[in-house]
Amino acid sequence: MEYRQLGRSGLKISSLTLGTMTFGGRGVFAKTGSTDLATARRQIDQCLDAGVNLFDTADIYSDGLSEEILGEAIEGRRQNLLLASKARFRMGPGANDAGLSRQHLVRACEASLKRLRTDTIDLYQLHEIDGLTPVEETMLALDQLVRDGKVRYVGVSNFSAWHLMKSIGVSERDRLVRPVSQQIHYTLQAREAEYELVPASIDQGIGILVWSPLAGGLLSGKHRRGQATPEGTRQLAQWTEPPVRDTDKLYDIIEVLVEIAAAHDASAAQVALAWLLGRPAVSSVVIGARTEAQLADNLKAADLHLTTEERSRLDAVSAPPLLYPYWHQANTASDRLSEADLSLLGPHLKS
Repeated sequence: MEYRQLGRSGLKISSLTLGTMTFGGRGVFAKTGSTDLATARRQIDQCLDAGVNLFDTADIYSDGLSEEILGEAIEGRRQNLLLASKARFRMGPGANDAGLSRQHLVRACEASLKRLRTDTIDLYQLHEIDGLTPVEETMLALDQLVRDGKVRYVGVSNFSAWHLMKSIGVSERDRLVRPVSQQIHYTLQAREAEYELVPASIDQGIGILVWSPLAGGLLSGKHRRGQATPEGTRQLAQWTEPPVRDTDKLYDIIEVLVEIAAAHDASAAQVALAWLLGRPAVSSVVIGARTEAQLADNLKAADLHLTTEERSRLDAVSAPPLLYPYWHQANTASDRLSEADLSLLGPHLKS
């Protein structure tokens, strides 16, 4: 297992993270899985044995049950791992039971600490934007949580680039705790993050955590052109993340994944994960599984090394179109491009 620095922080995290959205299976999250305590313990054992040191959850997952199961499952070995959680979404009927206000964030953090049976959350993430709360209030609340010892590092998730940059700007202007990471959706099937989020991470030293790296199972190799949706998948349960805008392109990607996997005696899922691990600014890929067999398969991606030619094939079959102003920049600004610019524009420049 490789350990990578998380953004500009001194924190080292494993290149693979265990995501626990499947823990609990309460409410809408039953569509993703229903991992009970005994199975959660076994999955955590698998991950620790493989070298995983970061475990990611959120208060909204199964209405807090994911945090409860994770907290109980790690009892007695908290010092051997890092915990990440998130807050933003509605956790009660009250007017202040959602959002990124100081009122909600502090209460949400304290509730998560109790469910996780710990004194400190190592990485506390804003799970989504809140367009009503001033960014200054949110960053002040995070800063206070760090000063109080309830949180060690902070990050964001599902932010657009301008929301991310505004949060960074306020934190630097007011000398408050600065985000070290962003957790985003980024896969061979959905590379929109490369327009702004990835370049911003490179430029600002923000580590990327990738959620749902197999596109909700679409890139696992189970879904093939002309075949029925497999039993036991999120798609059959009508889980709508991520959206599929080009079905033909999706199946083209899967065909290349399967071909490359066969050459390595690996799974398509392992190839998709390995591709992500080689992308710029990616610190860790968050994996989750309904079964221990799936988890064991995904963990092998940490040791899979793709050739330059294989990466080029995957890049080509999944490449997003160059939108404006990026096509204009590629045509007219190629003489003065930064590393961040080149992460998107580089493959489009004429040699």
